[in-house]
Amino acid sequence: MGYRILVVDDDEVFREQLARALTRRGLEPTTCDGYDSAMQAAESEFEMAVLDLRMDGPNGLQLLKDLVEKQPDILAVMLTGYGSITTAIDAVKLGAINYVQKPADADDLLAAFDRGLKNSADPTDVEYTAPTLARLEWEHINRVLNDTGGNISEAARRLGMHRRTLQRKLNTYPPNE
Repeated sequence: MGYRILVVDDDEVFREQLARALTRRGLEPTTCDGYDSAMQAAESEFEMAVLDLRMDGPNGLQLLKDLVEKQPDILAVMLTGYGSITTAIDAVKLGAINYVQKPADADDLLAAFDRGLKNSADPTDVEYTAPTLARLEWEHINRVLNDTGGNISEAARRLGMHRRTLQRKLNTYPPNE
């Protein structure tokens, strides 16, 4: 293979383990801990990128947008521990070919690249499973939180719930489909 891949995640242990695993699979990873170092690394050409959604400073969506502007042919996969349909749609609109929830390993990410390329070539093979009510609630809460710029108090007001209740809901893992 020999593809150059940019790996951006603020979790140093995860980032370095992922880079070693990608190297063992024949890729050439470059690791970065955030937006600034990733944009500096993007002065070189990359075929692929794995971007964490939540980081200090500008988030992964902003990084994706700026990276795609700089390198329009890059294949990007968003990676997050706080996945929602809303952020997945935003990522795809900005140029990501797929979206993967943590915990994920190198094989999960490479499979996501493969699925993303296949789905963009033949959208008729996409299977749809309706999300549960709990999952829809999680999606709605995250969309409102995103719309308020991460302001918990304002999101709670818009959702009609107490701020502490919202914080408890946000501290749980997202429900499975």
